[in-house]
Amino acid sequence: MNVRSRLPSPGSVRPDTFWRSPLRGPWLTSVFGAVLLVGIPVLFLTGLVSYAAYNPDLSAVNDKTPDKGLLGFYLFSWPTDPYWLYRVTQGVHVTLGIVLVPVLLAKLWSVVPKLFTLPPVRSVGHALDRLSLLLLVGGGLFEFVTGVLNIQLDYLFPGSFYPLHFYGAWVFFGAVVAHVVIRLPRTVRALRSRDFRAELRTPVARTRPEPADDSGLVAPDPAPPTMSRRGALGLVGLGSVVLFVVTAGQSIGGSLRGTALLAPHGRQPGSGPNGFPVNKTAALAHIRERDVGPDWRLVVRGGGRRVSLTLAQVRELPQHRSSLPIACVEGWSTENQHWEGVRLVDLAGLVGLGDDPPGVFVESVQLHGSFRAVALRDNQVRDTRSLLALRVNGAALSADHGSPARIIVPGAPGVMNTKWVRQLSFGETTWPV
Repeated sequence: MNVRSRLPSPGSVRPDTFWRSPLRGPWLTSVFGAVLLVGIPVLFLTGLVSYAAYNPDLSAVNDKTPDKGLLGFYLFSWPTDPYWLYRVTQGVHVTLGIVLVPVLLAKLWSVVPKLFTLPPVRSVGHALDRLSLLLLVGGGLFEFVTGVLNIQLDYLFPGSFYPLHFYGAWVFFGAVVAHVVIRLPRTVRALRSRDFRAELRTPVARTRPEPADDSGLVAPDPAPPTMSRRGALGLVGLGSVVLFVVTAGQSIGGSLRGTALLAPHGRQPGSGPNGFPVNKTAALAHIRERDVGPDWRLVVRGGGRRVSLTLAQVRELPQHRSSLPIACVEGWSTENQHWEGVRLVDLAGLVGLGDDPPGVFVESVQLHGSFRAVALRDNQVRDTRSLLALRVNGAALSADHGSPARIIVPGAPGVMNTKWVRQLSFGETTWPV
C-alpha cells in the first residue's frame, strides 16, 4: 500500500475518520452563528450594565483593578429608579447566557474541523482569521464557563470574578466583532443558499450533505445521515428551552421559582417573615456572636464627627418602611420584601451631613470574604427608600439576613445591600484611616 495514501490530507485531520457528519457545512454553522450574533451583544451590554452597577470607578474595594482606562469610558452612577432595574437586566443576562449554552456548543461542534486544519497558517490574512477564531473560541468558553461557575457559587477561578469576567468579555466581544467583519459576507451567502423552512420539512431520508466548497466545514467523505438538520436544530432548540424552564424562575419569581432547578444552593430558606433567598449565611460568613450580640454598636462617621449607637438607640431613631426586592449577580432575585429601619440620609444627619449627604462607605462585621465593605454613591444615600434595615416583613432580621442591621438600597445589586453592618463612614470611598 502506498504510505502517502494513509497520511492525513493537508486540509484536515484524518477526514476519512473524523468530522464525517453530513450535517456540517456553511449553512448550519451560519444558522447557529446568526442566533449568537443576536444573543451575544445583549449579553455583552447587560454585562457592562451589571459592572457599572457595582460602581467600580468609586471604590477599590469592589474591584481592585487600579484603573479602568479606556474600558471605563461608559461607567456612570447607577440609578435607584426604577427600583427593579437591576433585577431585570441581570436576570436577562444570566438567563440568556444559560439559554445560549446549547447554541454555543452546537456552533463549536459545527466548526471543529477548522480548528485542526493543516497547515495552521497559510497567509497573513489566514493568520488573522485563525487568531480571531482562537480568541473567539477561547474567550467564549472562558466567559460562559466562569459565568456558569459564578451562578452556581463555585469560585474555582483564580482572582476576583468581576474583573476576570469584565476583561474577558471585552476580549471575547472584540473577537466576535473581528470574526463578524471577516465572515459576514460568507455567512450571508450561506444563509441564502438554503431555504430555512424547506430544511425544517426535510426528514433524515432526504438529508444530503452541503456542496463541497473551500470552507473546510463540509466532510470530504460524509457518513450516512442519522439525523436531519431539522433534528439538529430541534435538539439544540429543545436544550435551550429546557435550560430556560429550569433557570428563569429564579429571576421571574412567584410560582415559577419552584421550577428553577439549576438555581444555586440556599434558595429554600424556609417560611415566615425571613423566608426568602439567602446568598451567604451567617455561618458561611463566619459571623461571631460577640460581634452581633448585646455588645453590638453602630458607628457613624463623617464631617469630622463620630457617633456610636447601641441597638436600642438605633431603634429609637425615626423608623421608615420600604418595599424592595433583592437581586444578585447570580441571576436570582426575590419579590418585594417590606423593610423597616432608619433612612441613610437620617444617619448622615447624625454627623451633620443630612442636608446634602455624600456617598457612604459601609463596613460589615465580617472579617474575611468579598464585599465585607462597599461604597454607596450619594444618589443611593439620598434616596429616601435607602435604609439601614432592622426588620423585614414585620419581624426582626434573622441572622442569615444580616441581624441586627443591614443595608437595603433600591436598584442595587444584592452584594451592595451589606449585612451585619457595624460602621458607616459618610464621605469615604475607601477604608477609613
